[in-house]
Amino acid sequence: MSSAPPLREPAPFPYAAMAEELSLLIDGATTYAIYMLDPQGRVTIWNRGAERIKGWAEAEVIGRDCTIFYTPEDQAAGRPKADLERASDLGRIEEERWRLRKDGSEFLANVTITALRDDAGALRGFGKVIRDITDQKAAEVAVVRRERHLRSILATVPDAMIVMDEAGVVSSFSSAAEQIFGYAQAEVVGRNVAMLMPAASGRDRNGQLRTTLDSDGAYAIGSVQLETAVRKDGSSFPIELVVGEASLAGERIFTGFIRDLTRRRETERRVQELQSELVHVSRLSAMGTMASTLAHEINQPLTAIANYIEATRAMIGDPEGELLREIAEALDLAAAQARRAGAIVRRLRAFVGGGDTGFRIERLDALVEEATSLGLLGAHEAGVTVTMTIAAGRDRVMVDRVQIEQVLVNLIRNAIQSMAGSDRKELTIATARDRDGWMRVTVADTGAGIDPEVRDHLFEAFATTKEDGMGLGLSICRTIVEAHGGRIWAEAAPAGGTAFHFCVPLAADGASDA
Repeated sequence: MSSAPPLREPAPFPYAAMAEELSLLIDGATTYAIYMLDPQGRVTIWNRGAERIKGWAEAEVIGRDCTIFYTPEDQAAGRPKADLERASDLGRIEEERWRLRKDGSEFLANVTITALRDDAGALRGFGKVIRDITDQKAAEVAVVRRERHLRSILATVPDAMIVMDEAGVVSSFSSAAEQIFGYAQAEVVGRNVAMLMPAASGRDRNGQLRTTLDSDGAYAIGSVQLETAVRKDGSSFPIELVVGEASLAGERIFTGFIRDLTRRRETERRVQELQSELVHVSRLSAMGTMASTLAHEINQPLTAIANYIEATRAMIGDPEGELLREIAEALDLAAAQARRAGAIVRRLRAFVGGGDTGFRIERLDALVEEATSLGLLGAHEAGVTVTMTIAAGRDRVMVDRVQIEQVLVNLIRNAIQSMAGSDRKELTIATARDRDGWMRVTVADTGAGIDPEVRDHLFEAFATTKEDGMGLGLSICRTIVEAHGGRIWAEAAPAGGTAFHFCVPLAADGASDA
């Protein structure tokens, strides 16, 4: 019977080698301060990373209380003991706190404290890992500060900024873009820029933002493009677009800077209108000067004619015989008409030249009568029937006589012209009390009427329904009436045609004529 081989003793576990390797590993972590504390918080192990970060050599800290690593404020608050108690209760804590170096300087540390227990659960001490994050935090703060600065700039820049990828998908939408387009950022981010500029996107046949100077062209980087954009409400407006390009991690990123040209275009249009208006006003001024000169020249021969007729009538004396009586009567009528013609010419001259202008108390019935004597010239011959309905009483108004007569004459002449092709030609001129303190004057015709859409723009400069009209008459009427504090409007007349109304202020009770 063979004997069993002798039992071998197990090889001893290499605890010493393992401890040495662990020590080398801990010392090799030079970017971390790794050390251990006993249950009372005294240092028992200290690696080279701790020496580099905190400044103390191992011989200087072994056996010393960990309180020396805390700032005076934390020491006074009892934080060293409180941290160990929390780590003991929770097993592990992590926080960012300010710590002290040997030279007294402070650094921001990421601190991890772990409670170390044996198999029976008894506390053996604490392991601490410290990482200096001062520079990291400073860099993070700098990045945040730059981002906030950039956002503040973008929030105040009047031009809209849109960031998108090569496929045109929007990733950023500035505050100015929200105001210009009417969309909130959340409504646009992740969607294609075509929703904002469909016309431009339609020309981008590859579905990408072209940024090269090819003939398929789309946008040359940095060049100004004029495009049409669409707001959230569906309205289109002109924009000025400049596209910039950047590369981020191999991906092409495009930034579009957009300027709303609506105001600029409106200003340009208004300037053109003013230039045209100046040309027309210059023509009117020249016509007024010529009319004033003609009125002056015509008035002299009219006066001479009246004088000659009256002299001839005086020579006849008291006529005897039927023929002489008829001649005398004809001369009387001719003299009356010559005087009437002279009065009309004088009024025309005052009307064109402005006369003695200024706000004064005037009798409205007398003012209307004087204006109609000029405005109704030729009305009878044109077959127009005139009805005057003047409010009872001699209402006194505070007006510039010549200017209000100008309004009346303009409305009367327009009414007569509007009925040129009508079978029924009836003109009504009326005055009546309006709201408290105001009189309303109405000029109504039985012409073809005015289209409601046109009627809404009648009083704008250069708006006219006449083939040869300049469109300034009613605009001037509105200016005159509004200068008196009143208003002027047009509406369809009940019997057909158009009724124009304007209001002038009554003179205050007790006011005296100037």
